[in-house]
Amino acid sequence: MKIYRQLADLPANFGPSIATIGNFDGVHRGHQWVIAEVVARARELNQTSVAITFDPHPARVLRPDASLPLISPLIRKLELLETTGLDAVLVLPFTEELSQHTARAFATDVLQQALHVTELHEGENFRFGYQAEAGIESLEALGRELGFSVRIYSPRTLRGGPVSSSRIRQLIAAGDVSHARALLGQPFSIDSTPASGRGYGTRYTVPTINLAPYNELLPANGVYITTLTIGTGPSAETFDAVTNVGNRPTFGADSFTVESHLLNFHPVELTEQTPLTLTFLKRLRAEIRFPSPEALREQIGRDVRQAQRYFTLCRLVASKPHSSAHPTALLAP
Repeated sequence: MKIYRQLADLPANFGPSIATIGNFDGVHRGHQWVIAEVVARARELNQTSVAITFDPHPARVLRPDASLPLISPLIRKLELLETTGLDAVLVLPFTEELSQHTARAFATDVLQQALHVTELHEGENFRFGYQAEAGIESLEALGRELGFSVRIYSPRTLRGGPVSSSRIRQLIAAGDVSHARALLGQPFSIDSTPASGRGYGTRYTVPTINLAPYNELLPANGVYITTLTIGTGPSAETFDAVTNVGNRPTFGADSFTVESHLLNFHPVELTEQTPLTLTFLKRLRAEIRFPSPEALREQIGRDVRQAQRYFTLCRLVASKPHSSAHPTALLAP
C-alpha cells in the first residue's frame, strides 16, 4: 500500500481510481465493509483503490477545546488500512485552509483532478465541504457533473446498535473492551514505550512493565486480561499479561499508571525506547481500594489465576483441528 501525505506527492498519472473518504478511526467493521467493496470494485475494473483520510482528525482543528481521544492514532490507522488490501491511502493535512474548501472545490481538486476518481463509496450520513455544507445528494450531483458515480451504504448495525467510531469510543471509555472488539473486528490495542525513570536497562528481569503516558483513548480504570508485545518485527515477543489501568488507590495518593504484569515472563532486552503494543482482551474488574497491601496481593493472585484460565482455554480451542485463528480471537467477546 502506498501512502501519500499531500496532494503534491501524487504522481501525475495516478488513477483512474475507486475511492472512499473518511476519518477511519479504529478501522472498524463498518469501515472494513465499505473498503472491501472499494478494493473488489477496483480489481474488477483494473483501477486503483484509494482511501482518503485526514491528519489531524478534523475535530481537533474545528473544535480544539473538545477532547477527542482517538481509537487509533495515525500510525496504527495506516497499519490497519494496509491489511484491507487498499492500493493507496492519501493522508490530507487537515488545516484551517482545508476546512474552508467548498464541497465543489474539494470534489474538483481532490477527486477529479488529483485522483481521477470514477466511483466514490460513502455512507449515507457522509457530509463534506465548508461547515459540512454538502451531503449525499450534493455529492451525487457533483459526481454527475465531474464524471464520477457515487455508491451509498446504509449504516451497519451489530449487537443492537450502529457500528461507528463514536460508539466504540464510548464502549472502550466504559471499559467494555470485549464489546468494542466485536465492533472493531479485532481487539483494541495501544502502542507505547516503557515509562521513563523506571530503571529499564538493557536486560530487564522484573515481570512488571509500566507504559509511558499515553494521550489517546484508554479503557476505564480497572484490571484487564491483556497481551503485551515487546519490540517489532521478527524479534518481537508477546507475553500474556494482567494490566491495571488506574491510580493504585491502595497506596494512597493518586498515581495514574498503565501497569502490566507478564504471566509467562522471562528476561528481555528493554530500554525506554523499546516499542510496546498492549492489547486489551477482557475486563476483569473495576479498580478497588483495598484495606491493605496484603488484601491487594490476594486479589492480584485471583486476577492472575483467572487470566491464566482464559489463556489456557484460548489455546485449547486453537489447538483443535481445522482451527487457524489467533488464540485470543476464538473466544466470543
